[in-house]
Amino acid sequence: MIVEQLGLADFRNYAAADVSLSAGANLFVGRNGQGKTNLVEAVAYLATLGSHRVSSDAPMVRDGSDAAIVRARLAHRERSILLELQLNRQGSNKARVNGVNVRTAELPRYAQVVLFAPEDLQIVRGDPSARRRFADQLIVQRSPRLAGVLADYDRVLRQRTALLKSARARGIRGDALGTLDVWDDKLVALGTEVIEARLALASDLSAPVAEAYTAIAGADHDPRLRWALSVVGGDPEEGDAAAETGATGSLAEQFRAALAARRSQELERGLTLVGPHRDDLVLEVRGLPVKGYASHGESWSVALALRLASAELLRAESRLGDPVLILDDVFAELDAGRRTRLADLVAGYEQVIVTSAVEEDVPDGLRAHVVRVEAGRIVGADD
Repeated sequence: MIVEQLGLADFRNYAAADVSLSAGANLFVGRNGQGKTNLVEAVAYLATLGSHRVSSDAPMVRDGSDAAIVRARLAHRERSILLELQLNRQGSNKARVNGVNVRTAELPRYAQVVLFAPEDLQIVRGDPSARRRFADQLIVQRSPRLAGVLADYDRVLRQRTALLKSARARGIRGDALGTLDVWDDKLVALGTEVIEARLALASDLSAPVAEAYTAIAGADHDPRLRWALSVVGGDPEEGDAAAETGATGSLAEQFRAALAARRSQELERGLTLVGPHRDDLVLEVRGLPVKGYASHGESWSVALALRLASAELLRAESRLGDPVLILDDVFAELDAGRRTRLADLVAGYEQVIVTSAVEEDVPDGLRAHVVRVEAGRIVGADD
């Protein structure tokens, strides 16, 4: 897949922008704060339905505007597809494919993007929500249908939690709250599907993560990943990440039993304490958790390996061709050896988009098409 043309209106610091991109390597270059990352953020949103920088859409709408427009023409081999997205400051977003209105959840069917940025260090060093977010965005790209499952799970979770809070405020005991059973059924059905998709993802990522890590770091530190699940005991969200898969019974049965076991605690706290929203993706190198034990260089290598492995996974599974691979302000953080190894690893992708404040930080092979950015404007391009 290739992004041939990208157009923006009232997106971040762009009143309007229109930029052509090429197959192979593309470099957005400009001083910090000029809008390079905003361009790649727009591209990635079409594939992941989220930003790698903020958790809500409103910050992406230009000050003084009610909505932002992202328009991208994609090439899937000989086929051309036009995606259009309207991000609304308030209310639901809108989308079109080749001029036909569609649900925004349909966009990942046509766009696949893997973006690596300095913020990805939070995947390995931050709280569990960053790792869940990484996994869920990749799950949606593998199976766009799961965007609806995740959205439905979040809706049920909010409604069930609101019921728990209301019961706590009124002093209602669990055995007098029959309506909670209805929400439990929905939570288990949707949550089990999310957990199963996440477990499959971790299994499928294991080998490519190990290969990518060794290629980037130049050393084999035995990187591993596994899910700590709240449905089999413990609470990974609160630091108890000892729980792993392996308990008896189906996942749905374990989920339901865990809800029953913790119902009194949930009523006391007004929180839903069991489910995929409490799970954690545990990352390890050298037999130790990356979070708290890995060096800065090891942490960077794990984060980058996760993204490169994601790209390899999508590349192997997709009918769209290669995903667009984006490296946002990455090379300034790497030493010369890692820069060269990374450039060699990504050179074979159909399209790579790089951003950098300093052109010379980027290896020559990734500077085939240079686009210069200044204060929310495209000021020139070199081929």
